[in-house]
Amino acid sequence: MTEAKAPAPRPIDSLKRWLLAHRVEEVQGPEAKEGQEQHPWWQVVCLTGVDYFSTLGYIPGIAALAAGALSPVATMLIVLLTLVGMLPMYRVVSAESPHGQGSISMLERLLPFWQGKVFVLCLLGFVATSWIITITLSASDAAVHLAENPLAPGFVRDQEVLLTLILLGLLGAVFLKGFKEAIGIAVLIVAAYLLLNLVVVAAGLYEITTSPRHLSDWTGTLFNNYGNPLVMIGVSLLVFPRLALGLSGFETGVSMMPLVRGEHDDAPERPAGRIRNTRKMLTVAALIMCFYLITTSFVTIVLIPAEEFRAGGSANGRALSYLAHESLGEAFGTIYDVSTITILWFAGASAMAGLLNIVPRYLPRYGMAPDWGRAVRPLVLVYTAISVAVTVLFAADVDAQGGAYATGVLAMMTSAAFAVTLTARRKGSKPATIAFGLITAVFVYALAANVYDRPDGLAIAAFFIGTIVLVSLFSRAYRSTELRQERIEVDEEAQSFVEEAAKRGEIHLVAHRRRNGTEEEYARKEREQREDNHIPREAPILFLEVDVEDASEFMDVLKVRGVEVGDHEVLRAVSSVVPNAIAALMLHLRDTTGKTPHCYFGWTEGNPIVYLFRYLLFGEGDTAPVTHEVLREAEPDPERRPAIHVGGR
Repeated sequence: MTEAKAPAPRPIDSLKRWLLAHRVEEVQGPEAKEGQEQHPWWQVVCLTGVDYFSTLGYIPGIAALAAGALSPVATMLIVLLTLVGMLPMYRVVSAESPHGQGSISMLERLLPFWQGKVFVLCLLGFVATSWIITITLSASDAAVHLAENPLAPGFVRDQEVLLTLILLGLLGAVFLKGFKEAIGIAVLIVAAYLLLNLVVVAAGLYEITTSPRHLSDWTGTLFNNYGNPLVMIGVSLLVFPRLALGLSGFETGVSMMPLVRGEHDDAPERPAGRIRNTRKMLTVAALIMCFYLITTSFVTIVLIPAEEFRAGGSANGRALSYLAHESLGEAFGTIYDVSTITILWFAGASAMAGLLNIVPRYLPRYGMAPDWGRAVRPLVLVYTAISVAVTVLFAADVDAQGGAYATGVLAMMTSAAFAVTLTARRKGSKPATIAFGLITAVFVYALAANVYDRPDGLAIAAFFIGTIVLVSLFSRAYRSTELRQERIEVDEEAQSFVEEAAKRGEIHLVAHRRRNGTEEEYARKEREQREDNHIPREAPILFLEVDVEDASEFMDVLKVRGVEVGDHEVLRAVSSVVPNAIAALMLHLRDTTGKTPHCYFGWTEGNPIVYLFRYLLFGEGDTAPVTHEVLREAEPDPERRPAIHVGGR
């Protein structure tokens, strides 16, 4: 007799298994395990700098287009805001969020219930905007450096869109295959890039020193156009929101905190050594970036003709590369271009890695992500497709994408400033509250000005926010009948009630909404339920009460305590949702006692649609049928399923 062959797997099944093979089950946060691979803070500076320092590839050109001859003055405002605003602010964030959750998790704690969840979803839309544009902007600028290189083949000229799409495809392919950020590679890339930029800056300063006419031409233009320093500062305040790209590294830096090595005796809840070293990392990164922001904006605006910054000009999107080729020759310029393309591509990889952590970090905890939202490859395909669409929409134009990028960055900075202000206020520090409140006002102005000037960024952010909210609400409704209790903890008194009831036969639970909690209330409820549901008089009953604490939470730990009210035994619990908690407790009682629990309800009166929304939003509603549905999904065998009874007139 020949052995039957197993049917060959269908191609669609193989594809599905491949797509869902790599899942993100654990996220960085307070619940994450300590002891993961960690590194000295100065190495993590380089991993942060892949995103932060790579913006030097396009910031000088964007600053020149936005502010013209005022570019160094406007850049000084960014430097001032970095040192007296951003750095102190994110020192607070690092202490309040030592496991890398960033300012979003601070607002999540400070703004509870549904308003906090909705606010976080909106912020995630801005974060997605920032990181998607980081991917597309970095790839677009890398394409510009490649296409404009004098040694590049002729067929790549004016093919920035195609080159950008190829780079995006390669980035997506790498993540589909599997990608793990290596700090060692980041250290080499960042060190080489900063060194090459230092050479370009030094060469530029040398040329300015030896040819004073460049400096005199610039100062002449500056004072002819703006007259006096007060006017310069006033105009710079108007244009500096468009230079906010120079502030992008702080949120990324905080997200890298789990990689920072602290002290061996750090407490897991508040690792003081890690916090201290992260602050060193943020300070060094800020000082390095401030130095390069000042020097690069100065040498580029002084040495490069204004027309070269405009669309079609040789310095458009590649101001420092232009100087590298002009001042140091084609060979050095090509080396500089290779370094710039590498760090820009790596910045896109860093942003993609950040995006892949967004959904597992927040949405599953809210019950707001479909099952495939934990799988890496489907998310890579989604993010790559969105990046392709954004690239085509902006025609791979670096300057055009700057507004959208600034919108995302400024929204994150504003939320961080707001979170730190609330934290300072709750701690009772009036000077800190006033100082951070002023910083918040600055960012609100910068965000409003940028949105007014470049509304396309808000449109993209609105698309991401709308998509995230719609998918989240649909997923939350779809998953509403899952068991949502991580575990069940029963205290000694409640356990004794359950064991005594199990010894005397079946376990009978009466669902009860406590009002006054008097003995007469329980006696009346017992009479009604015994009559309506035909519970034998000799059968002991346990009252079950579940109070809703925060209906916006999806998962919780169900803690059950026993209380005696006269002769009546009551099981009381607090949860985010009533029906699911009752179902989870009934399954727990079945598994621990070997008896099939019965739970008794009265009929609910009212509009069923209203009760549906009350269940989804407030964790209550028509409890009996929803409890039965949760049990039916959790236990497919009707013989083993706890019983639900509904009676009354």
